[in-house]
Amino acid sequence: MFIALWEFFYGHFFRFWMKWLLRQMTGKCELQRIFDTYVGAQRTHRIENSLTYSKNKVLQRAPLVVQSEVDRCVEDIMKEKNINPEKDDSFKISMKACLLQISGYKQLYLDVESVRKKPYDSDNLQHEKLLIKLWNLLMPTKKLKARISKQWADIGFQGDDPKTDFRGMGILGLINLVYFSENYTSEAHQILSRSNHPKLGYSYAIVGINLTEMAYSLLKSEALKFHLYNFVPGIPTMEHFHQFYCYLVYEFDKFWFEEKPESIMYFNVYREKFHEKIKGLLLDCNVSLTLKI
Repeated sequence: MFIALWEFFYGHFFRFWMKWLLRQMTGKCELQRIFDTYVGAQRTHRIENSLTYSKNKVLQRAPLVVQSEVDRCVEDIMKEKNINPEKDDSFKISMKACLLQISGYKQLYLDVESVRKKPYDSDNLQHEKLLIKLWNLLMPTKKLKARISKQWADIGFQGDDPKTDFRGMGILGLINLVYFSENYTSEAHQILSRSNHPKLGYSYAIVGINLTEMAYSLLKSEALKFHLYNFVPGIPTMEHFHQFYCYLVYEFDKFWFEEKPESIMYFNVYREKFHEKIKGLLLDCNVSLTLKI
């Protein structure tokens, strides 16, 4: 209750007078002071909060603009805050960079969600080609005898037809599996081999799809903001989402073998433990989780 009261009074009274006082002392608005003080994700995050909680309607709308409206939005902000571009020539550049990151994150979520909602369709030739490509990447010396086959278990699918395993994450799960296998082929082969360990083994493809869900949920909850704001100086794209997925796959395999679970039956317990570890890392405003081979 105390926290709620503090947030109410701070948001409605103290913040306004604090901003007014600092402007009188420095001659700069809050946005300018943020640019002078912070860099990286801290800067973008603070700018986003300042705009969101502003009482000015122009500033409130700024975090919601689409990429094509960013330049005009920056001009509107400068006009509202009486910022002279001749006196502060870096403001326009810095504000544009922040708004591109903010709008880009929102667009990335929409793009990922759009792909996730597309179910795997065995009548779609592109989907089928992608699935066969996954097999060929992971099992280059072993020919797939039939589309419906028990061989799929060799790369960690549950049944004879992998399409049933993509229900939760749609085609996104397959795209991620192929991306990792294509861009980190030797690591994918190594992890697939380790997943067949007689005691610590797990279903490679099923775990990969599960980690797609983890990456998606972290993106949706906005937990990836610090990471992407640090990792991507411009507009985050699907490529950056796939890169984060690759980081999860590589790190989960290390985590699994370090933890040495008693049985695959405890998968959900260790999956959640790994999830909490990643969420903890993402709380660091300087975080940048990249796959380092």
